[in-house]
Amino acid sequence: MSVVYFTDRDLGNQFPDILSAAGLSVRRHRQYFAPDCPDEEWLAYVARQGWIAVTHDRRIRYKPNELAAVKTHRASLLVVVGNAPFAQLAEAFVRSEGKVVQFLEGNPPPVIAKVYRPSPADLARNPGAGGRVERWYPKV
Repeated sequence: MSVVYFTDRDLGNQFPDILSAAGLSVRRHRQYFAPDCPDEEWLAYVARQGWIAVTHDRRIRYKPNELAAVKTHRASLLVVVGNAPFAQLAEAFVRSEGKVVQFLEGNPPPVIAKVYRPSPADLARNPGAGGRVERWYPKV
């Protein structure tokens, strides 16, 4: 599966730079949209392109207009979870990318999933461990 990740503006520059340096295909919000572009607008565009939207905005999935955009336009949205510097979140995402792709292959759009960093216990057992991916919408 060839995946193109679209990083929301809330992930800044470092997050997509790290993904890109790891060989992942990345499109940045600023390449296509003004900073104040409504989320439902870029979600529609990203879905039409067949890209995977990535955000750190945990509230996005609770906003009716943005959830409606995911549903209507059949978007795939990944919410990166964790209070950590963007560099750490990006490195964890890169290590988790195999699980992300596996999840996407088994969960066609519209879908929203949370991507977690690996737990400290997982990292103690395996410093290269990836995190987990959990579907949030649609509910199982």
